Formats: sequence, C-alpha cells, structure tokens
Amino acid sequence: MNGVRIIRNLPLQWRSFSRCAILRQEVAQAATPLSIPVPEGVDKPVSPKIEKIVSEITNLNLLEVSELSQVLKKRLNLPDAPVMPMGGFVAAAPAAQDEEEAAPKAVKTSFTVKLTKFDDKQKVALIKEVKGLLEGYNLVQAKKFVESVPAVVKADVSKDEAEKLKEALSKVGGVIEIE
Repeated sequence: MNGVRIIRNLPLQWRSFSRCAILRQEVAQAATPLSIPVPEGVDKPVSPKIEKIVSEITNLNLLEVSELSQVLKKRLNLPDAPVMPMGGFVAAAPAAQDEEEAAPKAVKTSFTVKLTKFDDKQKVALIKEVKGLLEGYNLVQAKKFVESVPAVVKADVSKDEAEKLKEALSKVGGVIEIE
C-alpha cells in the first residue's frame, strides 16, 4: 500500500517542487544585483525600452511632435508651458528689456509719509495731532519730532493710510510728502 500512496502523491510533490523552482527564478530575476556607479562624464546606460521610445520620437516631424505634446498634456494633466525660442541666447537680450519696461508698471504698495515743513503758528496743534497719530508718543516726544523736521512720520504704510495721515497733518499746518 505504501508504494501506491507514493505514486499517487508523486504528481503533487512534483508540482510543489516545480512551483518552488519557478518562484526561485522569479525572485532571482526581480532582485537587482548591486551595480557599480557610473563615473562622471560618462553616459549612463539606457534601457532598451527607453532607447526605442527616444529613437521613435527623434524620427517625428514638427507636426507629429506638436500632436504628441498635446496628447501628453491631456493625459498627464500638464499646464501649458511657454515655448522656448530656437535661439535661446539671442532672445535673452529682448527679455531683459521687457523686464525693465515692466518694472515701472508695477504698482507700489508701501509708502513713506514724511513731514517736510510746518506752519509756526499752528505748531501746538501739529504737536497734538502727531501725539494722537503716532502710538507711544507723549507730548515731549511729539514736540521733539515736530522740531526735527524733515522727519518720517510713518514708513511702509498702505496708500489709504498714507493719504489719511497727509490729510490729518495738512489740516494742522504740516507740509507732507508721500514717497
């Protein structure tokens, strides 16, 4: 009876043996062997699949490249990037001029309010107004501030705040410049 049992189990044992052999081969193929790093200045070896794709792309004409670009943008959800001109170095000079022209068009967001002069007849009212407008100033500090004209009242303020300061100080005899 033992002989019959061995013969019956032989196909099962053979299958499990062959499965182990196949698994060992797959594991050996999946494991990447340690590779020596490529020295600097030498091109890194490229996989055959990538090499095939590159050679096919280089054989495309401009219309086909444009179509390929559009399809890749759609599939990969990429934003439209500006096209680089053919003469990159030649086009650099006009770009610098465009930046210089664009700079004056930039909107100024921070202003400096400067007290340049004041009316001597309204000095006391100006001192009181400066004391009220500038935080942490007492009457002595406000008097010294007004007498040290020209002086910066506030720096890095918004346009609205600069206009309010100019209006308030102009009412009490101050001459204000907004820079």
